[in-house]
Amino acid sequence: MKIKNALLSTAAATASLFAIGATAQAATVTVKAGDTVSQISLDHNTTVDAIQQANHLKDVNLILVGQQLEVNGDDSATTTTTTTTTTTQTSQPAAKTTTQQSTSSTSNYSNNSSESAAKAWIANKESGGSYSARNGQYIGKYQLSASYLNGDYSAANQERVANNYVASRYGSWANAKSHWLANNWY
Repeated sequence: MKIKNALLSTAAATASLFAIGATAQAATVTVKAGDTVSQISLDHNTTVDAIQQANHLKDVNLILVGQQLEVNGDDSATTTTTTTTTTTQTSQPAAKTTTQQSTSSTSNYSNNSSESAAKAWIANKESGGSYSARNGQYIGKYQLSASYLNGDYSAANQERVANNYVASRYGSWANAKSHWLANNWY
């Protein structure tokens, strides 16, 4: 019983620290493999221009893995939920509620993370992650047919076309990776 209470207290304290951090400053995102400014802006209810201005990005198509980006988006839904839970957290049942919410947000993150990881894995296998890679008629980071790219070889177009291609053909990057593993192509 003492161990259970200690674990619940630790989980509640961790959730409280997360809530304080989320409300005390603008959100900061660490860029992961496969991330784009466009996707980050969608995830944080902001715009590409707002992220570009907040981080003084010269080229929004060039962000690096591990880079910290300030995101001044409207995270009010997440912050409000966390803050409400934290302010009502005066007994152990509230701590259990906080723990459950943290778990659900972690599972959403892992789904996005596995998609990002699969996308990055494919890009690495296809081109070493280079937007300028060429192999006959196949161009760019995802080695897409030149006809798919319609003459626009920009990083933004390559990302957009690759996402559309994978969504229409496989449904997800994880499924595309499974196909690649079985056939050495996607």
